[in-house]
Amino acid sequence: MKINFLESTSILKKFFIFNFLAFSFLGIFTLLYLNAIKPNLIKTKSAQHLKVIKNTSDHIRRLKVNFNQKEATEFLLSTRFLFQNLDRVQLFDVNSKLIADTVTLDLDLTSFSRKLNITETLIDEYKLENIQDDEKKELQKVDLEKTVEIKKYLNQNTVQEPLTFDEMINNNFYVITINNVTISNKVEGYIIVSELANDILIAVEERKNFILRTVFAVAIAIFIFSIFLDRFILGPIRQLVSYTKAIKAQDKTKSKLEDFLRRKDELGQLSRSLNEMTQNLYKRISIAETFSSDLAHEIRNPLTSLKGASEILDNTNDPDKRKKLLKIINHDVERIERLITDYSQMLKDEASLSRTKMKKINLLNVIDSVVDDFNNNFLNSKKKLKIYVSTSSLNGLKPNVLGVENRLEQILANVLDNAVSFSPDGGKIEVLCNANKSKVQLSIIDEGPGFNETNINQIFSRFYSNRPEKFGEHSGLGLNIVKNIIELHGGTIQASNRNAAKKGAKIDIFFPLYNS
Repeated sequence: MKINFLESTSILKKFFIFNFLAFSFLGIFTLLYLNAIKPNLIKTKSAQHLKVIKNTSDHIRRLKVNFNQKEATEFLLSTRFLFQNLDRVQLFDVNSKLIADTVTLDLDLTSFSRKLNITETLIDEYKLENIQDDEKKELQKVDLEKTVEIKKYLNQNTVQEPLTFDEMINNNFYVITINNVTISNKVEGYIIVSELANDILIAVEERKNFILRTVFAVAIAIFIFSIFLDRFILGPIRQLVSYTKAIKAQDKTKSKLEDFLRRKDELGQLSRSLNEMTQNLYKRISIAETFSSDLAHEIRNPLTSLKGASEILDNTNDPDKRKKLLKIINHDVERIERLITDYSQMLKDEASLSRTKMKKINLLNVIDSVVDDFNNNFLNSKKKLKIYVSTSSLNGLKPNVLGVENRLEQILANVLDNAVSFSPDGGKIEVLCNANKSKVQLSIIDEGPGFNETNINQIFSRFYSNRPEKFGEHSGLGLNIVKNIIELHGGTIQASNRNAAKKGAKIDIFFPLYNS
């Protein structure tokens, strides 16, 4: 199967590729935008030119001005208010001869004002006026009629659409618009409006420089972010990958996360979670190895007894001895079967619990369900016992825990079953439920003989059983299974005897309180 290139590339490379594509995409649109700025600005100026040309043509038709030098010059002088915002207006006759030019008339903008105001001029403004005067002098030197586009337009002598074009002349940028003047559908002459438009080039250059500065700033930001990404995110992730590979290769020299475990950010949380998962995995492997070794040891005893009984059985003809030996063989076989069955069931329970999603459970519902089942069974049995439930210590708190309901029921049922087996006839068993801000405590108290072990908590060890009168009938895994399930729920279990005034045993189970 072919692997997609991007799927097999590192995140940093993907980041650079994505940004390169984004920059390329934006670059294309930027070029299109820059190419569109100049035509749009020219179009704006052309619209102004066409408006002036139209007004001028209307005045020429209304005043019936003949296209000769005298009348055209007088017309420009009389209608100079039309050209206040333009650099130059020229009139040509039908033979392409220049008959009037605003530049030669020396039309100063102040001549269009009725009133002259004396204003204070700053040095910079004075310099700017001088620059503008220099540009006007440059404009006076330009013979527009020699421009190729204008020559073509003037030589056609037919009614045409207006023509607008731009041209660099003497290192200056001009926008030029030309249109014919028609009277009675006959071309009588031409009007050319030209304007020095270096401001368009400046506007385009400013936008171009702004975009380049922006691109440069964004590129620097991306570069800095890339360094941050690699240093603080991708680098640690690569080390975490190396850590997992070292665990797989069982190379403990490389499987260290001390630097990341101290971090307070998300990578620190991931590292701690990964470390806890690894430790739990090692713990499970160690438990499995120890459990297998213990199981082999426990099976060896009945196997030895079974082998000895079978050898004696083969060498005796006494019916009573043979009957006794067969009973021993049957007992040992049942014990081996019970050990294997309980061990297999325990492994299945652990595997099932690790795959099952835990949810919020009110422990009172579990207690009521299990206790009701036991009390109903006692009604039909010869052992007159009664199980009482007390929740007076909850103080309004709900004993919610995060867990699997049937496994919580299994925990309580196994502990109650153990308490029932040691309780005297007519006795009682108490189930107490208590809670505080962080923990839920479940206590099971019976009236049996209590524990006589020096170290009471060894009752939770695998294959431990202190029932000499019922030797071999229990695998010794019941309380150990309970302990494992409780620990998988994040809880603990401990055993103790009641005070000297009252006989009996007490089992305390603690679960973390679940408030979410």
